[in-house]
Amino acid sequence: MSRNLRSSGCVQATTVDLAHVHLLLNHFPVIGTIIAFGLFLLGLASKSDDLKRASLVIFLGISLVTIATYISGNGAAAKICKADQPEDPCRNPAVSRALIQAHESAALVAFGFMEITGALAWLGLWQFRRRARVPGWNLSAVLVFSAVTLLLMAKASNLGGNVRHPEIRGTEAAAAAPAPADPPFARAVGAFVTGETWIWPSCETLHFIGLCLLFGITAMVDLRVLGLMKGVSFQALHKLLPWGVLGFAVNLVTGILFFVADPDQYTTNVPFQWKIILILLAALNLLYFTIFETPWSLEAGEDAPAITRLVAGSALFLVIGVMFCGRMLPFLGNSF
Repeated sequence: MSRNLRSSGCVQATTVDLAHVHLLLNHFPVIGTIIAFGLFLLGLASKSDDLKRASLVIFLGISLVTIATYISGNGAAAKICKADQPEDPCRNPAVSRALIQAHESAALVAFGFMEITGALAWLGLWQFRRRARVPGWNLSAVLVFSAVTLLLMAKASNLGGNVRHPEIRGTEAAAAAPAPADPPFARAVGAFVTGETWIWPSCETLHFIGLCLLFGITAMVDLRVLGLMKGVSFQALHKLLPWGVLGFAVNLVTGILFFVADPDQYTTNVPFQWKIILILLAALNLLYFTIFETPWSLEAGEDAPAITRLVAGSALFLVIGVMFCGRMLPFLGNSF
């Protein structure tokens, strides 16, 4: 039933939208990383905490945009290739499936390093809020991972350009075609997830554990801001934020494994698309509670300002929306 729905005109329209989203976003991870890396180096050279924090915020923002960029790439591939499955040959003779898969694999590796860089950037911002400085080890880690990420993003971008720009193809593009016995990295990861019977249920278990961490910490922080547990200061709850971010990280890793294993059932799934949108909006709320002074100054017994209560209420709504969309994938989106 789901395969028939995916071949319908309604689903095809969704795929067209994802192709446009990918075209809109695919330059942000590369250009944004260049800007953030340059700003970070300038902050290190001038010993400016403001420049360091600004670059960390940009790194974190780019890591979030990269999620939507990577996921929308499969919709763009389906549109340009005129094929439903990532393994199917392209029905468009002007497009090479081998080049698309090479780009997908390079993008997956760059995506992983970008998310690690974003996590380290958030940790630096969190530590700055608590200690008024970013530890040296964190700055060194951001420097190393951001430099590697920049190189990997450049490679993925170049391979992406090879797909539709024959004028820039060279020996690298010709070498990108994998041998039949050597599947591209992304497809090998997908085959491993679906081929080993214990991988998928293990990821499902970890996904729900991460969701419990994320929702539990979010609920405590937001409910305190909304007026419950007024005997607790926000500074005390601020110590719990890394556990919520850990839950998000677990969900991101396991979710990407699900996606790589069978991207078609997600890219053509409207609840999944809404889930990604809500995740990105919820991440902005987390950034507010991480770096802004207003919630941080909330002492025990005090009421939060109206704007902080609004952010807390929207964060709680967004996380519940993420959970709802995730549960509705099989029922409203015809997955699985």
